[in-house]
Amino acid sequence: MTVPVIHTYRAAESGLYVNSYLVEAESGVIVVDTNLLVSDIEALRARLRALNKPLLAILVTHPHPDHFNGVLGLVQDKEVPVYAAASVARVIEEIAEAKREQWSPTYGAQWPAKTYYPNSPLADGAQVRFGELTFTVRELGPAESHADSYFLLAADEHAPVAFTGDLAFHGTHPYTADGHSAGWLAALDRLAGELAGVSTLYPGHGDPAGPGVLAEQRRYLLYYRELVRRLSGGQATVPPPARAELEEAMQAFLPGAPLTWMIGLGADPVADELAAADRAVRKN
Repeated sequence: MTVPVIHTYRAAESGLYVNSYLVEAESGVIVVDTNLLVSDIEALRARLRALNKPLLAILVTHPHPDHFNGVLGLVQDKEVPVYAAASVARVIEEIAEAKREQWSPTYGAQWPAKTYYPNSPLADGAQVRFGELTFTVRELGPAESHADSYFLLAADEHAPVAFTGDLAFHGTHPYTADGHSAGWLAALDRLAGELAGVSTLYPGHGDPAGPGVLAEQRRYLLYYRELVRRLSGGQATVPPPARAELEEAMQAFLPGAPLTWMIGLGADPVADELAAADRAVRKN
């Protein structure tokens, strides 16, 4: 076997089309992100069992439930290191219960009843090694979520690849409701340099892509922000009639892309972010 072999499990629409990656090494499997719903977590666990190798570790890219909800279902009663950047681990501990209270009425028994928190926080730039594979974590601060990171994978005599979480959605509408779009744009500018020599990025949503996906995400965010700024009139919310215009415009920008409900979901948080930034400029 040529290592590593990267297997993908992708949820259906109900699970937000989120990707989990099973990185198969000679000695075992490292899972990157762990899915959202119980049915998908069980299917991911079945994929892991089918490889007939031990689970060596779990890596979590950022603190959104579609990436950390499945940790307990994979670990169960085993002693497995669960790695995350220190900022990511901290935010998961801060928001996991609130997310369960928010979404359990919608998803019912499909939402896991408990959260297994990262037990091995990593400093920025820290490395973890599994035989011939070395993962390096890089923290980016608030961007798509309240604390984003990516993992760079280097394997002996293989070109490096990166697991970029939700820093760039590929072919789907993105989640913008955490309201850090300016920080996200800054992170994308940084990534354009850091990942320029990495040929393959494995995103949290969509197919693997080259670094060009970062520029595509940047264009989407710039357009979204300008529309929200105009439609909100500088206020902290986007009124319902204008929200319909926003959704129509973004669907035309990314025709046929799924997760269209995320367009409206982020409207008010981004409007509030932009209004706060404008107020700060006027004060200065």
